[in-house]
This record gives sequence, C-alpha cells and structure tokens, in this order.
Amino acid sequence: MPERLTEMLMDTWTPLIILWITVLPSIYMSPMNQSQVLPSGSSTGLKRLNEEQRVLHRSKRGWVWNQMFVLEEFSGPEPILVGRLHTDLDPGSSKIKYILSGDGAGTIFVINDKTGDIHAMKRLDREEKAEYTLTAQAVDRDTNQPLEPPSEFIIKVQDINDNAPEFVEGPYHATVPEMSVVGTFVTKVTATDADDPVYGNSAKLVYSILEGQPYFSIEPHTAIIKTALPNMDREAKEEYFVVIQAKDMGGHMGGLSGTTTVTITLTDVNDNPPKFAQSLYHFSVMEDVALGEPIGRVKANDLDIGENAKSSYDIIEGDGMDIFEITTDAQTQDGIIRVRKPLDFETKKSYTLKVEAANIHIDPRFLSGGPFKDTATVKIVVEDADEPPVFSSPTYLLEVHENAALNSVLGQVTAHDPDVSSSPIRFSIDRHTDLERQFNINAEDGKITLATPLDRETSTWHNITIVATETRNHSQVSRVPVAIKVLDVNDNAPEFASEHEAFLCENGKPGQVIQIVSAVDKDDPKNGHYFLYSLLPEMVNNPNFTIKKNEDNTLSILAKHSGFSRQKQEVYLLPIVISDSGTPPMSSTSTLTIRVCGCSSDGIVQSCNVEAYVLPIGLSMGALIAILACIILLLVIVVLFVTLRRHKNEPLIIKDDEDVRENIIRYDDEGGGEEDTEAFDIATLQNPDGINGFLPRKDIKPDLQFMPRQGLAPVPNGVDVDEFINVRLHEADNDPTAPPYDSIQIYGYEGKGSAAGSLSSLESSTSDSDQNFDYLSEWGPRFKRLGELYSVGESDKET
Repeated sequence: MPERLTEMLMDTWTPLIILWITVLPSIYMSPMNQSQVLPSGSSTGLKRLNEEQRVLHRSKRGWVWNQMFVLEEFSGPEPILVGRLHTDLDPGSSKIKYILSGDGAGTIFVINDKTGDIHAMKRLDREEKAEYTLTAQAVDRDTNQPLEPPSEFIIKVQDINDNAPEFVEGPYHATVPEMSVVGTFVTKVTATDADDPVYGNSAKLVYSILEGQPYFSIEPHTAIIKTALPNMDREAKEEYFVVIQAKDMGGHMGGLSGTTTVTITLTDVNDNPPKFAQSLYHFSVMEDVALGEPIGRVKANDLDIGENAKSSYDIIEGDGMDIFEITTDAQTQDGIIRVRKPLDFETKKSYTLKVEAANIHIDPRFLSGGPFKDTATVKIVVEDADEPPVFSSPTYLLEVHENAALNSVLGQVTAHDPDVSSSPIRFSIDRHTDLERQFNINAEDGKITLATPLDRETSTWHNITIVATETRNHSQVSRVPVAIKVLDVNDNAPEFASEHEAFLCENGKPGQVIQIVSAVDKDDPKNGHYFLYSLLPEMVNNPNFTIKKNEDNTLSILAKHSGFSRQKQEVYLLPIVISDSGTPPMSSTSTLTIRVCGCSSDGIVQSCNVEAYVLPIGLSMGALIAILACIILLLVIVVLFVTLRRHKNEPLIIKDDEDVRENIIRYDDEGGGEEDTEAFDIATLQNPDGINGFLPRKDIKPDLQFMPRQGLAPVPNGVDVDEFINVRLHEADNDPTAPPYDSIQIYGYEGKGSAAGSLSSLESSTSDSDQNFDYLSEWGPRFKRLGELYSVGESDKET
C-alpha cells in the first residue's frame, strides 16, 4: 500500500514540480525594494516597481523573493530545491555570502552561500509542522560585514493526501424504537482527517454505508444515520450490524477511507397483544381446600418485553365468579386462581369460568391493530373429601332452672356427616370446659343432662364445648360451643343490705326518723324486688319505736316519744321481719341496734357512752382523748427513764488520782496448750514479796481496813494450773473487800535481779514528789529535755 501511494504521488506531482522549478527563478529574481513582498507570478507589479525606482532614483537595494513552498513527504535522490535568494548588490564576483538562520536552518534547510539556493534535506510532514520561519542575510565574504539588514521569510509545507479518515469515538451503539417510520433519526457518527482542510480536498469527507442496507441510510455530509425501512419488528430481528465508511477527496477515486461499525438495537413497543397458550384449562380441587389457597395457574404469553408485556387477569364470566378469584404473579406474569369461599362437593361438583388477560400499558398508535387482550375458558372440578361432622347450628343456647332435678334433659345438639357415606356420629363433652362435670351428654342422640345441682347465685352462665366425632374415622372431629343459662327461682330470703346501727338523740322529738334501712335479695325476679317490712308479733305494740315503708323499697325507723336517756337505757334492739314477693315468698328477721347518744342542739351525735355523761361540760370527746394520750405518753417517758437509771452499771475499776497502775507483765514462753503443765512454771506468776504479807486489791478501793490475811505458802515449781486457779478463786470469794461481781486479778510482779531496778511506781516507798530527775541530764541531750519537763512539773505542784 505505501509503494502504491508513492507511485501515485510521483505520477501526479512530478510535472507540476518541474514546471514550478522552471518558472519560479524568473519570478523570484526580479529586483524589488526590501520592504516589499511580491506575490508569486505578479510580473505587472514588478514592472511598476522598476518604473518607480527609476523615477525616484532610489539607491537602496533589497531582497527579491516570495513566500516559498515545499511539498510534504517528497523525497528523491537529491535534496529538493525550495527556492533561491539573490540581491542586486551581487555583481557576480562571488564576494557576497548568503547566511540562513531560523527554524530548521542548517538541519532541515541548507543554503548555498554563493548562489543563495535553499534545499530541503529531509522529508517534511505538514501534520507535524505546517510552516517554518527563517531569516536571510547577505554579508561580505571577506569581512563578514552585513551588506543588507536581515529579512524574514516563510517556507510553507504543502499538504498531500497522506492521512486516512478515522472514527475516534467508534465503534458506536444506538437504539431506535421498533415499527418506526422511514427517516427516523438513529444516531450520528463523526470521522476526522489529519490533512489540511483548507488546501485541496484532502480532508473533505463523504460518508456511505457498506453494510446495513436496506434497513438504514446515512447522509453523505452530515453522517446522520436514519431508518430506511418501515415497520421493522423487534420480535423478528432485534439487532443490526451497520458498517459506515468515511472517504476523503470528496469521495472521488484515489481518496483514502476509514470505517467504523454501528450496532443498532430495536427497542420494544407494545405492538403485540397477550395470547393464552391454550383456550381451555382444566383444574381439580378438593372440597376441603383452605380459603386463599391457589388451585391452578394460567399464562397469557406476550411477545413484548418489560412493561409492555405486563398483563392483568380477570374472571369475566362463569358460575363461580363469587367462589374463585384470579390474581397476577408479578414475577412470572401468571394468573393464579384461588378459592374465595368454601367448596362443597355435595352441593356443586364443577365450575366453568371465563378468564381474560389484558395489557396494562397500551400504546395508542397500535390500537387499530386490534384489542390487546385475550380470553380462555377454565373448568374446575370439585373432588369429594372426607369432611368432619356438621352441627345443625353454629352455637347453642340452653336454659335451665337452678332447682332442676338431676339427670333432667337440658337440651339437645344435632350433627350429621356431609359426605355421601354418611358416617354415624358420637357426641361428647370437652371436659376442659366442664372441669366440675356438672353436665353429661348422650353419645348417641346428643341430649345434654344435669349431673350436679346448679346455683344461679354462684354462676349464672356455663359455657361448654360439645365434640362430634365420626365413628368410622375418628380424625374427623367438629366442635360447637353451648351456652347454658341458669334461671332464677326464689330460694333466698331478703336481708339487710348491711349491718345497721341507729343512733337516737336524747333530745330527739316524737316521730323523728332515726334510721333508713334497705334490704337485698340474692334472687333476681323478672319484675324486680319488692320487700314487705313488719315487726314481730310480740313487738307490734312497741312503746318506743315504729316503722314506715318508703316508696323506694326502703324502711324508715321512727321514735314514738321523746325523753330517752342513756342512764336509763343505753341500747334498744328492734327485730324487723323482711319478706319478698316471690313464689313461694321468703322472709328473714334482722335486728336493728338503736343506741341512745348525747347530741348537740342541731342534732349532731357527740357521745354514746354512759361514762361520758359525767364529763365536765365544755370539753368535747376529741379534747378528752388528746389529754388522755398526753398523760399516757408522759407516764411512758418516766418509766423508761427510771428503768434506764436502774440498769446503769457502775464502773468496774474506781478511778482515783492515787490509783495509778503501771503494771507490765512479759511472757516469753509459749505454752503447749491446755493440757501442757510442764513447759510453764506457774511460780513466775507469784510475787515473792506478797507471800508473807497482804497484797491489797488494785481493782477496788476498800472503804474499811481489814486485818491482812495469812498468805499462802509458796507454790513449788510444776504446780497444777487448775489447782492454782481454784485457790485464787477461793481467795477472791472470801475477800470482804472484793465487789460482788467478777473482777480482774492483776499480777504486778516484774521479777528480781535487774541491775536497773524496777520501773514501776507500784509498791514504791517513795512518791513522785520524792524523786529527783537530775540524773536524766547525764544520759544525753534527749533525756536532758525529759528531766527539764519533769522538773517543771514538780515546781508547778509546789506552786
């Protein structure tokens, strides 16, 4: 391909280059002012300039050139002559030297310093650099002095068609709705050409379709792709592969071309109605199927996809429109038939339905193609199932009087097997609803009888459950609730509603209402309660009280006279007979307690006790109770104080300024326990000084001085500890100076033989005042300060 391109370029441009090289020197070498630029081929302008020079007699000399051109990608055995520089100062004596500088001078472009010829030494690419700016200057060859000021000129690289069009963004993907009309826009493609778009036709592109006809077309200059065939159906073919060509040189022969691919996909429109796969569907279902359970599926296929394929199902005709329903499965687009109401094989064994499927989203453009719906027939056969017994009523209500006899019939429940086989039924009571077993039922005929007595006042309603079971299949069970209402009979006598206690004022008046009492009856008569009140026959002529029946079924107690006195009689008892209006009537006697009380002038009860009658006038009962409570509280406080004083213990050891104890006992031996009597010498506890003398007790201060008692003989080593303690205990018991309670025996013996002597003041013959502490100053500075403190103490005592 490159060799063919080179040959083609050589054949095309060789004559033009030869003509250009032959004519160019004669045009460029015309003398002109250096400030003028003569366009190529303007001979008229050259003559005009020469005439002006002669008239004006200008002596300046200038460069003679034009804008130079060089053909890109041209190469030959010799460097390419681009142009020639010449000045009128050059007499041809070879004293002028031409110098070239600027873009590519010396590397790409070389000048002959004698003739001024400029040659291109390398192949040039316009796409890399379109023009070069250079500077030319003529200098004296011997002195290198410039003869003319430097001047700039441009060498332009002329373009040739050496770059093919390219689709930078390809390959392309586009979509167009199916069934589109001819000329519907699909997409637009774009190709680029690196050649010069200004010079020639190297970058003038023309588009065409190589593959994809007759379905699509492309506009040659805008590259817009459109549909060329009407009613393209996606369901027939969804995707098309189109090849687009872009050719330069205006599409003429010899131009370069590039291609790209466009994948065009037809998008779906709703142009197809749903269609059932079959016109008749058969389903069977058991009669005991649960409500809402699916019994079958129907499917209407739609060639469209997505939203255009969605359909809704409806039952439009049939004898089971209220028994069945159909819904749409959103995932599979199936129609699901479900049961809405219970089925009964014995009542109806089959159903026929007409089901319709219709598109949800309809495109109005295609309505003329027909309705976007379809219908199918569905036949449903109900199959027999072993059903549980059926009661004649969903609930039962029975009534019985509370005094009904045992084993009396309260009522009857009935049930039957709905199956064709009609199995016998057995009845029973669910004992979880009759824990006290108050009722029984006949297993054959369902008659309910009374097993234990009833009491309406204890429980008015009894709710039990009756179970019916098929004898042939015990798994077929039905249940029915039975409510039993206990009716009332007059078996309870009326009585007071509460324990009444009436209060009668001493200053009351005759005919005054003492108390209003009411009665209650546990029975519940249909017409309500009506009570009759009366006094006992022996109390009819009661001299103190009488009774009066009120309209609200209550009773008022009235006083017959005044002048009642607590001192005379404090309490009166009034028996009252209460009877109801039932059949047979029931009655009871209740006693009303009437207490005589002291009242204020306005009839307010103040005191009902006889003792309160003698209390001073002016103090109320509340004030008297408060005074009594204060007295009791004071007595309690006094008793507690005395008790605490009696139980207060005296101190065990009498403290006195003269009773100073500084007893130190040190035991370095460890005993072997309670039974070890050999390891410890009990004699160390004995004070040798007290053997023959009397040792006074240190825990008490005796009031009387007794003669010292004879000391005990010294105890030899190894004495029994038990015996020693008993001896000491006997001494303490017989000591008249000892208190009548336990005390602590203090053994103040420190031993003998110490060079330093005893530190204790016990048994000391000298007192604190006889001691001299001056020797402490000889022990050092620390003890000196101690001696000063004791000396100060002694001086204070003397003062």
